[in-house]
Amino acid sequence: MTVDAIVFEHVTFAYEAAPTGAGRTVPAAPVLDDVSFALPEGEFCLLVGPTGAGKSTLLKAVNGLVPRFTGGDMHGRIAVAGREVRTATPADLADVVGYVGQDPLAGFVTDEVELELAYTAEQLGIAPAAMRKRVTEIVDLLGLADVRDRALAQLSSGQRQRVAIGAALVAGPAALVLDEPTSALDPAAADEVLSVLHRLVHDLGVTVLLAEHRLERVVQYADSALLLDGGKVAAGPLGEVLAESPVAPPVVGLGRLAGWPGPPVTIREARRHAAGLRATITERARTVARHTDTSVPSASLEPPLLEARGVTVDYPGVRAVAGIDLVARRGERIALMGRNGSGKSSLMWALQGTGKRSGGTVAIAGADPASRRPGERRRLAGLVPAEAADLLYAETVAAECAGADADGGAPKGACAKILDDLVDGVDPETHPRDLSEGQRLALALAVTLTAAPPLLLLDEPTRGLDYPGKAALAARLKALAQAGHCVVVSTHDVEFCAEFASRVVVLSDGEVVADGPARQITAASPMFAPQVEKILPGWQTVAEVAAALGRDGE
Repeated sequence: MTVDAIVFEHVTFAYEAAPTGAGRTVPAAPVLDDVSFALPEGEFCLLVGPTGAGKSTLLKAVNGLVPRFTGGDMHGRIAVAGREVRTATPADLADVVGYVGQDPLAGFVTDEVELELAYTAEQLGIAPAAMRKRVTEIVDLLGLADVRDRALAQLSSGQRQRVAIGAALVAGPAALVLDEPTSALDPAAADEVLSVLHRLVHDLGVTVLLAEHRLERVVQYADSALLLDGGKVAAGPLGEVLAESPVAPPVVGLGRLAGWPGPPVTIREARRHAAGLRATITERARTVARHTDTSVPSASLEPPLLEARGVTVDYPGVRAVAGIDLVARRGERIALMGRNGSGKSSLMWALQGTGKRSGGTVAIAGADPASRRPGERRRLAGLVPAEAADLLYAETVAAECAGADADGGAPKGACAKILDDLVDGVDPETHPRDLSEGQRLALALAVTLTAAPPLLLLDEPTRGLDYPGKAALAARLKALAQAGHCVVVSTHDVEFCAEFASRVVVLSDGEVVADGPARQITAASPMFAPQVEKILPGWQTVAEVAAALGRDGE
């Protein structure tokens, strides 16, 4: 008899009504609308849906964080391993469901790996001998033996994610719920984390419910999927759900384009169908130009916009950037790639002038940004950090835009106009932190662009964005490059890189190990190659294949 680990029965949830400017309240639309599904024991289920669909809300409802800590109105029944969620606190449910949020550091309560792993066991009153045994088993299971005595702050992003999973597992839960666990990880670190989850499902029978926007990383591990869209949930086998989903990895889009049955959801399945399509587009490629532009207009005719020579960044005991040279011109679209800790963010902050620079020189349009006042610096180089909200301080979108106009010396309404060009439907009276991920990123980008910097730097801008959101961002950044900006993006997102970049610079241990045309660099690396390249060598996006087939509108 199959045992259901997670059960939702007719669950409806809406956040509290939102106040309006007239002092009235507007009833909030339900985030979850009569949701019912059941996940059996030992299932790896992928939760998919557009940005802002309510995936995080559904995940937090599994252990009662919603509505207990968020407020709102909930109806229906939720059970985990037979235990009723509505009548228990999240602490009461710790032994049946573990929750891992988007930011592991935000959930840690101690400073060291072993202490963090033992904390939950201590709170549950587990005997010291049993606790030591359990912690040791988790350390071995997750491959943390070499870091068990280290401070959490010294770990890589992938190691922190594994510690967060381990802390949730110490209580021996039947289900593990994870919200975008690979969003901040490079491809290799993401594979490490997902392999651990796969092992938990198959070796220990843990039920895993995971939400992730970078579906191309996860689909090979999942057994089934839930599609959340418009408050409704559709459940079923992975291929069937993704075939109907508005967000799907490129391999599914390619399968739809080619009419492959299924469609296939993994590279292996797609390659088995690809021989005919490969022959067709190889023939067409002899007469049809590739649609991905790897050239830089007039690059050889203009002087460099950015000249960085021997840039070095040191932190106590660590050389994050080791003498990097980087030259870039207007119109270039550069992707900075490399493993977590390779020095990408440190380099970007050093180029912008706000970050520490231990050595070397940086010139943007002939000026060193580090020697300028903050206002002047923003007119040379604008940087949108990995957390776009870090740039946003005002109480409303309108106030943010007004502040950006004043700080950038721009005419009144300039920032609001840029925001309207970037994204539709943003209420100027909304608090910036109430916006969706895509809207918040657009606002931070508009604030940055108001000062009209020729060099635009973005650090991991695709976190929290679904595939349509990333495609829209790539189109906007291309338009900015065509308008004369130089755009540099630090990213682990290989699919976004395929859509956006004309040039790729790969860092490792603070040094440049590869620098060249995007297609050439990504195609040569199994780690950085997009899905379409792995199926159809020489082609990088579904749109490019559609264009080669004369089906641009698909």
